[in-house]
Amino acid sequence: MCPHTPPCPEPKAPDREAAKTIISHPEQGWSLLCNGVVMFEDTGELLPDGNCIAPHRPTDLKLDLHVTAVKRSPAA
Repeated sequence: MCPHTPPCPEPKAPDREAAKTIISHPEQGWSLLCNGVVMFEDTGELLPDGNCIAPHRPTDLKLDLHVTAVKRSPAA
């Protein structure tokens, strides 16, 4: 159980990354959050039930949008 006030988000919650870090190993590239989620340096996650969340950097979305826009632009 989470001892924090307010309590940390559940592992399946969309804001699960907001949980407090309880163990950090930056030299190995991972941290354990209070809700049992292992968060990796590349933003990937391992949930307590064994499910994986692929890396998801905010800049990836911007890059994808830019590439799509460039591909759709008519040739000059």
